[in-house]
Parts: sequence; structure tokens; C-alpha cells
Amino acid sequence: MLPVVKWRDNLSTMVDEFFGRDRLSDFLGDRTGISTPAVNIKEGENDFQIEVAAPGLDKKDFRINVDNGVLNISSEKEEKKEDKDDEFVRREFSYSTFSRSFSIPESVDADKIKANHKDGVLTITMPKKEESKQKPPKQIEIS
Repeated sequence: MLPVVKWRDNLSTMVDEFFGRDRLSDFLGDRTGISTPAVNIKEGENDFQIEVAAPGLDKKDFRINVDNGVLNISSEKEEKKEDKDDEFVRREFSYSTFSRSFSIPESVDADKIKANHKDGVLTITMPKKEESKQKPPKQIEIS
């Protein structure tokens, strides 16, 4: 093991013992405050759906817009905590953000796009234009 990594592990253990949790990894780890949530895209008979897994975010944290055939989904969230005691004050804050963009197919009626947020999942429904929907086979009679 490299000396720096070993020192970091030992220091991390001391921090764990003092604070009861590894806070050093928040500063020295791979976290950047920016994460991209997982996305599912489904095509149904009448629409497309985009599901964004975003636990911990509320609907007020999202911004969704359509510009020149591109659907943009973004979020910014800031949290602040402060614990006060007679002998110390501890303040923590975090800031997370993400942005995703998707090209909207020409078959989508962009004026009728809707969004719903429930149980940590943002669902965006993009209805297809009537002329783009698959029609059932039609029997042609021969004259």
C-alpha cells in the first residue's frame, strides 16, 4: 500500500472514532457534488416516457424545458445543517447538481409533454402526434 493511502486510511479511522462517521472521505474521496441519475427511456404505443431516478429530490428541485427540439432536465439542491451546543458549533452544507439533455423525436407533440414526480422518480411523458401513432392493419377489398 502506498504511504499516502495508508496515512489517509489511518487518518480516516481517527476521524471515524472522533466524529463517528467518515467525513474525510467526503473531502478526499471521488465525490464532486455532481452526479448523473440513472434514466430509463420507454416507447409505448402512444408515447415515450423518460424515468429519472432521483431519490432525495423534490419536484421543486427540478427544471424541465424544451428548446429547439431538445428536452433539458436539470436539478440544483443545496442543503445546510447546523448543530449548536454550549461548547461547539458544527456546520455542514452540500450542493448537488445535474443536467441531462435528450433530442425529441419529430413524432412527439412537444406542446403536450407532462412531468410527474413520485417516490423519488421523475417521469416525463411525451405523447406521440396522432399521425405518428401506429395504426391497426386495414383490410383492402379487391374490386
